[in-house]
Amino acid sequence: MGRKSLYLLIVGVLVAYYIYTPLPDNFEEPWRMMWLHTYLKTSVHLATFIELLGLNHFMDSLMITMRFNEVPPTSDENVTVTETKFNNIPVRIYMPQRKSEALRRGVFYIHGGGWCLGSAALHNYDLLSRWTADRLDAVVISTNYRLAPKYHFPIQFEDVYNALKWFLHKKVLAKYGVNPERIGVSGDSAGGNLAAAVTQQLLNDPDVKVKLKIQSLIYPALQTLDVDSPSYRENSHFPVLSKSLMVRFWSEYFTTDRSLEKAMLSNQHVPVESSHLFQFVNWSSLLPEKFKKGHIYKNPTHGSSELAKKYPGFLDVRAAPLLADDKKLRGLPLTYVITCQYDVLRDDGLMYVTRLRNAGVQVTHNHIEGAFHGTLSFPEFKISYRMKNQYINWLRENL
Repeated sequence: MGRKSLYLLIVGVLVAYYIYTPLPDNFEEPWRMMWLHTYLKTSVHLATFIELLGLNHFMDSLMITMRFNEVPPTSDENVTVTETKFNNIPVRIYMPQRKSEALRRGVFYIHGGGWCLGSAALHNYDLLSRWTADRLDAVVISTNYRLAPKYHFPIQFEDVYNALKWFLHKKVLAKYGVNPERIGVSGDSAGGNLAAAVTQQLLNDPDVKVKLKIQSLIYPALQTLDVDSPSYRENSHFPVLSKSLMVRFWSEYFTTDRSLEKAMLSNQHVPVESSHLFQFVNWSSLLPEKFKKGHIYKNPTHGSSELAKKYPGFLDVRAAPLLADDKKLRGLPLTYVITCQYDVLRDDGLMYVTRLRNAGVQVTHNHIEGAFHGTLSFPEFKISYRMKNQYINWLRENL
């Protein structure tokens, strides 16, 4: 074998090693996932390298790559798309073109991205909003919000809450032809976190007269206290959202100080004076048996009180909706929760389903075997189309 052929062989082996990702037997389209994982992994590696050089923040670099996937607000034969601001928060509005004599459903959608990335203009969210508006004959409000690392909690929460409150004004609903009795909040991942948080907050707001009919939470992030649940253990290195990346998202939501991230990775960030909160996220009592799979619950190792004093947001119910007490949960509307088999956040959704049901809230739980975190954002996967259909069908039947 010549030297040139040997070099090509070595390069080929290295490329194959970089692309190849071991996946479970029941994963439907493994090679599609390997290519997706290669793209995402390369983006993360480049962003990490740029950050190490001190040239740009990790999240800002990732956001630059995402900007290439944004699309302008373009209307089509089925849906009119416009941009405006609700209480100074930029939103996109999707209105069906066909005339309707009755008032329409209203869907307030919150995009994901770990409170650091994403926008309503991303191609996948634009497609989902169009589809929702057309299939449901609904008015869809897809909201933006300010992002970390420039802005930290509670800015993201407050932006979404202020935009939602503006939408719920009766004059605004009348302007867009929305039925005040058929309004729902929905979001995926960090957007699911924000959807759950603002839905809870509305319960205690005397200024809001219009009540939500439903909330829809798509693989939501719901708690910061325990990142050592079975789903975190089983999927710690699974493509799209690893444990380390999820912890980075969580910590960036509150601060650019990497000491919180380090403490969270070792699950030693909750101070002893906040130990009573673990009752709300104790997976040993809240997870169905089949999801425990012989995992042993580890009693928490308490962390520094100093971290909690500097960054109290990670113990705030507005950031971690699973920390709400049962009294608050009882007032929540009809709820739809999607969880995925291959997702570090799976157990967050499962625990919320258990707690909501224990509090008497009517919940539809759709656990999708073979699905992964972010499934809805990758329409090229067959399972994404099925998930989207299930989501739309549930909205059609319950909103």
